[in-house]
Amino acid sequence: MKVIALILTAFLLMIQAQLWLGKGSLPRGGQLSAELAQVQAANEQARARNAQLEAELVDLREGLEMVEEKARLELGMIKPDEIYVQVRH
Repeated sequence: MKVIALILTAFLLMIQAQLWLGKGSLPRGGQLSAELAQVQAANEQARARNAQLEAELVDLREGLEMVEEKARLELGMIKPDEIYVQVRH
């Protein structure tokens, strides 16, 4: 009986060691959960950026208003009959 009890105890210790120290251990599971949360946050940011780019693309396809706005803001372009006035706060 003592031999069977020792064997079962050894198996129990091996199972516990796997749970706490092995490849699929609880600490590793927590680490993977944290990594998953980071990747999901990055994916959400990428989705938001993609939606913004898609909206800009639709605006560019539909009309010249977006092109004109970008030319004014990014390149400082003005129409021939306009006077450029810059106001600082």
